[in-house]
Amino acid sequence: MTNKSGALAGLGLRRGLIPELRGLIGNELDFIEVAPENWLHVGGRYGRSFRELAERYPVYLHGLSLNIGGFAPLDKTLLSDIKRFIQDFDCPLYSEHLTYCGDEGQLYDLLPIPFTEEAVYHVAERVKQVQDVLGQRILLENASYYAAPGQTMSESEFINAVLAEADCDLLLDVNNIFVNSVNHRYDPYQFLHSLPLARARYIHIAGHFDEAEDLRVDTHGSDVIDSVWALLDEAYRLCGPLPTLLERDFNFPPMAELLLEVGQIRTAQMAAERQGSIVKGLAG
Repeated sequence: MTNKSGALAGLGLRRGLIPELRGLIGNELDFIEVAPENWLHVGGRYGRSFRELAERYPVYLHGLSLNIGGFAPLDKTLLSDIKRFIQDFDCPLYSEHLTYCGDEGQLYDLLPIPFTEEAVYHVAERVKQVQDVLGQRILLENASYYAAPGQTMSESEFINAVLAEADCDLLLDVNNIFVNSVNHRYDPYQFLHSLPLARARYIHIAGHFDEAEDLRVDTHGSDVIDSVWALLDEAYRLCGPLPTLLERDFNFPPMAELLLEVGQIRTAQMAAERQGSIVKGLAG
């Protein structure tokens, strides 16, 4: 499917998907996304495959290890490597999670930052340092979480305050909103409307696992469900059809099935563009 609209739909690059991605004609995707930590200094056949794909598709970056909410000094070597990676592959944007992942060692999980005023200023100062090193604005993603220790602000208040204080942008993860809305019993549409959407530059959508009736786990290991597609439509209505990534981390179906979901993103984007044109026409 060729994208003839101004909107963009992409897929995360995972090593298990490389053979099928290399076999694509080249117009099925508008971009690929990678965690830069997984590709820094990678040589051999994986390095060659990555460079080949990077020549065919724009590369968006979504980091895993910055530890933006932690207390250990920021890893300046990692930041320098990421800056060089951005320059080498002309990456349009770099995003990270509004979480922490360890101080005395790397935790291979993304843990929630306490929703407190103190944490707002702590995180914002670290974001400013990152932006100074990289010489560009970054995006922070609204994260999925399963507990909120020490909470004195709502999740939405915290996200708004961090992004305003840091003066950075938003990666809007629609599936995370849905997952959190079930786990923490709030209305996903009200939450979406409460976010600083003027700062939204990029969107993620994914599948999740139903652990129980009142517990969803953000796995990125299954198809996107109808409720999340509907929430994406509302995000497009509010933000416009921003570049959107289909996240799939494991349990990969055939590439044709993944491309159907990428195509569903494009269909939703084009519908939002048409609706936007109608609204502008009526207003004019």
